Amino acid sequence: MNETLSMFLAWLAGVVLGAVFFGGLHWTVRRGSLSPRAALWFFSSLVIRMSVVLFGFYIVGHGHWERFLLCLTGFLMARFAVIRYTRDQAGKPTKTVTPGGTDAT
Repeated sequence: MNETLSMFLAWLAGVVLGAVFFGGLHWTVRRGSLSPRAALWFFSSLVIRMSVVLFGFYIVGHGHWERFLLCLTGFLMARFAVIRYTRDQAGKPTKTVTPGGTDAT
């Protein structure tokens, strides 16, 4: 495979892994904070997200530090993208359910 393509795919895999990790974290915080079993949500999410990311880094790096470094760069770039996206969403009202079962905004 062409070396440039290999490096681009490593970076792209890092972006995808970062989006999965930090997007999953955002989703977990939103859902877990409303759950009566919040600890179970947060712990299971951590284990799943870390397993996926570590396995992804292992596959992408495969003994090449250059690919690993590009994957890490993409991972961190996705972190900043998710932070920017979630900050934009923070000002928007969300739909919540009150204990009586009615929707409130």
